[in-house]
Order: sequence, then structure tokens, then C-alpha cells
Amino acid sequence: MKIPKSLLVDPEKNSVYGAFAVAVSIWAFSYSFIFGQVLILAYYAVWLPLVLVDYRRFLRHLSSAWLPLLFAAYVCFSIFWSVAPGITARTAFQYLSHIACAYIAARTVSVRALTIGALVGIFFILLYSLRVGNYSDDVLDGTYNFVGAFASKNQLGFVASLGIYFSVVFLAFYRRGRLSLMLTAPLILLSAYLLFVSHSATSMASIPAVLALGTLLAMSKILSRRYRRVIFLIGAGLLVVTAFVALNLGLMDFVLGLFGKDSTLTGRTYLWEQGWNAVQKSPILGVGYAAYWVQGFAEAERLWNEFYITTRTGFHFHNTYIEALVELGFVGATLVSLIVLRTLYGHVSAVVFKTWRAEPVILAGVMVLLLIRSFVEVEILNPYFTGSFLMYYSFFKLARLPVTTRTRRSQAPADAATGEADWPRHAGRPAAAGSS
Repeated sequence: MKIPKSLLVDPEKNSVYGAFAVAVSIWAFSYSFIFGQVLILAYYAVWLPLVLVDYRRFLRHLSSAWLPLLFAAYVCFSIFWSVAPGITARTAFQYLSHIACAYIAARTVSVRALTIGALVGIFFILLYSLRVGNYSDDVLDGTYNFVGAFASKNQLGFVASLGIYFSVVFLAFYRRGRLSLMLTAPLILLSAYLLFVSHSATSMASIPAVLALGTLLAMSKILSRRYRRVIFLIGAGLLVVTAFVALNLGLMDFVLGLFGKDSTLTGRTYLWEQGWNAVQKSPILGVGYAAYWVQGFAEAERLWNEFYITTRTGFHFHNTYIEALVELGFVGATLVSLIVLRTLYGHVSAVVFKTWRAEPVILAGVMVLLLIRSFVEVEILNPYFTGSFLMYYSFFKLARLPVTTRTRRSQAPADAATGEADWPRHAGRPAAAGSS
């Protein structure tokens, strides 16, 4: 029995497989530390074989991925100056292959399939955590919080916030009558409940901001591009002014107090100070990818001891950019910052300056969520994390790929006069990035 290639690699026809692959991936990212390497192998198994199905799809316009590839190459080359070359080599290869899987996903899975797969995966992830029902002490703020099957409340809070976000996205853009509401309502309630009992301030503070921005971008559909540009420029200016006023008038402390935090972010500022001190020892190139938090190294052991991390694993500086500075120096921190900013700007500008489409709105919201969290968490620098997978998926979705299928090529002459012969048509405009 032969399976048509389109059911596996065509974003317009592979919704079932795409959603399944995304659900498997998110489950692997969440619980591989519980169920072992079998989940990581399953993650690779749903993506890497697709290259053999249609390798030409992934070679076309490969140059559009130059920035993540450059960063991945730099991460791999850090083995040559790493203070722990063995750990750097292994983790760098994992990160490179992780980026490759996100690239394959972006070329084969539509944003709609990503949303559905995320909903399915997150629902079962949260159900399992609810069944496990673990609580844990937070060494940073001294509280006792629900963590489920996760290692920390912030990991659970992140997944719960994604559950809320993708549920709202599905209802807003992909709803099919009342059945959609009936299917997503349990996930929204479950996500909201677990977000509340986890007491993850980062997640509770970020999800309202993301939903508010997503709503504004969605409402911009009714405006012409001219008005969208004006409102975007005014809004960006107001955001900068508001942030400046908040920092200078003490409003930031008031907001932090609403979520049970103080101006030190319950110890995070001390960690940042320690990270900045570590940066001074190797500011340009860093100590090597994944080469700081290594058992037996004096500084890592000291911080584990100060923060009561008895496992001596799974800790970081709680800031993506400081972590990047320590491990990869100013070169690496600049590269990862460019990836974040390029992805965010690419999708926001697609909504503001181009023909309105739902996909950039959805991915812009994802990137805003990751950007907010990047200042207090480290979720895009490591392999097998939902945050890094979503970031690279969103980046690779910026590329707009021409059609090469035989059926649509035969229609090209008829459209030659419009100059759109090589693009699929959806309501008179080019398809979403990654379509083929």
C-alpha cells in the first residue's frame, strides 16, 4: 500500500499527520526527563524521515534560513574554546538537530495544524500532570506550588499559558461552529486552573499581554494598510513611553507586587549579577555552549549550593541573554537576539504592512510570549524545549516558497499576465509561508 506524499509533506493536505507530529513533539519536550530517550527518538522519528519523502522541498530557498544556520554553526564551533568540550559537542549536536526538525516542521506543517497539534498535546500533558499531582518548594521565592509532572512551576505555567493561547487562537481563527467551543472549553478550563495553582508569576503576567496584542492585531483586519501603519507607529511610541514612565515612577514595583514579586524578582537579580561577573572572564566567545552548569565546576557548584539545587542539574541564570553571554559571549548573544527580533518583526510587519492573514497574527503572539519570558527564563537556547521549537518554526515560516507541484505548474501560463504563476491562490493572495 502506497501513501501519497502529500499526506505527509503538503501543508494543505497533511493536517492529520502534522497535528500528530506536533502533539508528539510537545509531549517529548515536556516529559522526556520522565520517560527517557524513547520520547526524543519519537520526536526525531516524526520529522527527520520527511526529508526522504521529498528532499527537494527542504533544499529550496535554504538560504532564507541563513541566520539560524549561522547561529547553529557558531554553537557547534564553540567546542574549540569550550571549557567542557565533551558536553558542548553533545549538546550542540542536539541543538542543531532540534533546529533541523523545526525547519522540517515549518516546511511541511501549516499554522492551523500546529495549533491543533498543540491543543491535543497540551491537553494530555496537563491531564497527566493533574494525575501525578506533585507539589514542590520554589527555592527562589520560598513558596510551595503545584508542579504536576514537571520539574518546576514555571515549566507547568508555560505549558498552561500555551494551552490558553492556542485555545483562543483556535476559536478566533479556526472555529467550526459550536463543536469547536465544546472541544476547546475543557482545555481552557484545565489550563487556567493549573496556571493558577502553579503560581507562576511569569506565565500569569505574560499571557494577558499576549492575548491583548493578539486581539489588536486581529482587529487590524478591518483597517486599511495605511491606517495599520499609523496605528503601529503610534502604538510602538506609546509602548516605549509607558515603559520609561513605569520604570521611573515605581510602577514596575507595583505590578510586581500584584504577582507576589519584589524588585529583586525573588533572587533573580542576584543570579543576573553572578552571570554578569562570569561574562567578564570571557566576554567575546563565552565559556562554550552548555559548558557553565557542569558538575564539578566551582562556580556552578557554588550557585547550586546557594539555591539549594540538590540535583545539581536543570538550573540557569533565569535570563536568556545573560545565559547566552556566559556560554557564547557577545557574539552568540547578538546572534540569538537577532533571531528573536527578526522573527517578531517579520510577523508583526506582515500584519501591519502587507495583506492581512491569520498566520502572522498567531505567530506574532507566540513570539511576544517568548520575548517576554526570555527576560526571566531560558527556553530558546536549549534543545528539546517547546519554546525553542516554536521560535525556529516561526522564523522559518517567514520564508514564502513558490509552488513546484505538477498540477499547479500546468496552470501557470494562464496566470502569466498577473505575475503570480508560481504561487498558490487563496482568496487572491499568496499562500502562507512554507506552503507548497
